[in-house]
Amino acid sequence: MTSPQRGYWCECWTEDLIEEWPPALLASFDAYSAPQADRWIAVVLRTISPAPAPDADASDAAWEWLYEGRIETRRALLRAEPCTVSVTHARTLITWTIRPVLFLSLTHRQGS
Repeated sequence: MTSPQRGYWCECWTEDLIEEWPPALLASFDAYSAPQADRWIAVVLRTISPAPAPDADASDAAWEWLYEGRIETRRALLRAEPCTVSVTHARTLITWTIRPVLFLSLTHRQGS
C-alpha cells in the first residue's frame, strides 16, 4: 500500500433562502494542490457572474473574491487551513468549502 497523499476535499452546497430547505450538496471534487482547489471555485464564479440579468451583489461578491479573496484563500490552503467562499445569487446561497485532507490509497479488491 502506498503512503497517504495530501490534498483538498472541495464541496459546493446550495441553499434556497426563500423555501428554507436544508442545504443540498451540489458537487464535490478532490484536488491535489491548492491552485487546483481554488481554481475549481474560480471557474464557477467566472461562469455565473456574467449570467443574464445577474444579481449585482452576487456579481460583485464573485469578482471581489476572484481579485482579492482568492489570494487569501490560497495562502490559507497552503497553511493547511480550511476555507469557505459564499455568494448569494437570486434566492440561492452557494457555498464552497475546501478542507485539507489525506487521501488514502485503496487496496485493489483482487490483491492478495
